[in-house]
Parts: sequence; structure tokens; C-alpha cells
Amino acid sequence: MIEKIEELLVEVNGFNATSKEDIENFRIKYNGKKGILNDFFEKFKEVPNDQKKDFGQKINTLKQAVNVKLEDLKNSSESSVILEKEDLTRPAFPLDLGSRHPINLVKNRIIEIFKSIGFAVADGPEIEDDWHNFTALNLPEYHPARDMQDTFFIEQNPDILLRTHTSSVQIRYMEENQPPIRILSPGRVFRNEAVSSRSHCIFHQIEGLYIDENVSFADLKQTIQFFTTELFGKSKIRLRPSYFPFTEPSAEIDVYWGLNSETDYRITKGTGWLEIMGCGMVDPAVLKNVNIDSEKYSGYAFGMGIERIVMLLYQMSDIRMFFENDIRTLEQFKTL
Repeated sequence: MIEKIEELLVEVNGFNATSKEDIENFRIKYNGKKGILNDFFEKFKEVPNDQKKDFGQKINTLKQAVNVKLEDLKNSSESSVILEKEDLTRPAFPLDLGSRHPINLVKNRIIEIFKSIGFAVADGPEIEDDWHNFTALNLPEYHPARDMQDTFFIEQNPDILLRTHTSSVQIRYMEENQPPIRILSPGRVFRNEAVSSRSHCIFHQIEGLYIDENVSFADLKQTIQFFTTELFGKSKIRLRPSYFPFTEPSAEIDVYWGLNSETDYRITKGTGWLEIMGCGMVDPAVLKNVNIDSEKYSGYAFGMGIERIVMLLYQMSDIRMFFENDIRTLEQFKTL
């Protein structure tokens, strides 16, 4: 029987397939339930004890050769004669098309609007130091307004943290550039907040900064007026006095959303007005911190949460949807 196994080894090593059927027949012949290998293992019981070792080694050698040959045939069948016999002009299986994330759709639209009036995009690190995230923005260590932004600290002495707003990008840009400055700073920010349908510890902001000579609050209002009309198609806005450490005076921007549906009543709490962003004139102390002459230059800044705008535009009720990567949510934006 050992001689028979030797003959089969030569046959296996020299075998070539020209079709998928050849490969399957080869597998059944050797590895099938009634195949050659099973037959040899059954006969192993009848082999004299002094020959079992040699006989067992030969069977295992044959089994290994068969498995190697099957693997080689399987791999080569996709690019050899077998493929050539298939219809290569036949359409492939349809592939699911992806879509842009709704946050990116709205972010790009906002950037496009502001680029049309001369704003450029600036970027900065998500891991920041205390100076760029707080102190340079008129938020010294003792300032109570820091409590408004509960923070993820990575290191202390010196303090290194995940940025709480993209205003840090504006500081970095002003340190390296002199006016006129007109930039947008979009990006991801982090705050230690409870996760719910309306808030998250991770979210996206887009902030704007304009520094030049003789910039006034009227310039700020006209810019916001242009933006809300372009993005929402609604031009009626109002500015409510507010407080931000890095701007003075400061305001919250509301856009008149209307009361045309039950949804409008819900998202505006029955008032028709909806808050969309904060803004203000850059505090002279901030300009001094970045070595810009506050006597010569003035400017305004504004900022908004992108998720909030997305939820308004697409009537999405839960901010957590943006971070779950649920394909059912993302598929709704394939045509956008």
C-alpha cells in the first residue's frame, strides 16, 4: 500500500484543473467521505504493527499534499483559465454607495457661505494648553466663567486638555498673523457634559473671526444677516445681550423660525424664535494677549454648534444619532 500512496503523491503533485468542476471532483476523490484518504485511514487498522509508523507518515504526507494542492487551485482559479472562460463583460454585483455625514454636509455649506464673503479656513490641534484654550481668551485661572466649560484634562502642571471650543484656533492664528484677519475655525470640541438627546461630551463648532481697522458691531450684524438668509432662507434675526469672556459687547443670535407647524412650536417653545449662535466684538484684552494693537484694530467673533444647525435643518431629534454610525440614519443622506 505504501507503493500505492507514492503513486498517488505523484498524481496529486502533477494535477492541474481547467474548470471549477475539475477542482471539486479532485476534492471529492481525495477528501470526500468515500474518498481515498478516508479509505486509507480505515485500512490503517489492518496494517501490521511494525509497518504502522511508516504507513501513517505516508498517509499524512498524502493528506498534506492534497490540502496544499486544493488551496493552490482555489487561489489560482480566480485569475487563470477558469476566469477566462467566464463572461467578464457581465455587470458586477451592485455596491452600496456611501454618503457624506450630515455634519460634514452642513459644515461645508457654512464654509461655502462665508468663503463667498472673504473668510478663509484655519485649523488647529484638538489637544490644547491652558494659554490657548483659556488664559489668552480672557479666562484666567481664577475666572468663574471657566465653570461654564467643564473640561477633560490630560495632564496638569502644565495643564494640557481637550479643547473646549475652536476659539483656541483663533488665538494661534492671531499669534502668527497680523490684521486684516478673516477666518473660520471648524472642528471637534470636548466638554464633560452628560450625554442626552440634546447634549453630548463631543460636538462640532464653527467659529468666525474678523479683525481689521474700523470694524464695528454693524459689520457683525450684517454678516450674520447675510449668513442666516443664505443658510436658512430666513432673514429676520434679533440680537439679545449676553456674556462671553472674550467679547464685549456680546450677544446671542436668534432667527425667526416661524410657527407654521407643530414641530415649529416644539423647537421654538411656542415663540417662533430660535437661538443659533453667540457673537460679539473681540475684547481688547484678547488682542493685547496676541500682540495686536487694540487701539488701531477692532474685530468681531461668532460661533455656533454644527450639530444644532443640522438638527434644525433636517429635523433630527437626538444628537446621539451623529455618533452612533447607524447605517439607517446615514442612508437618509445619500442623495444630498
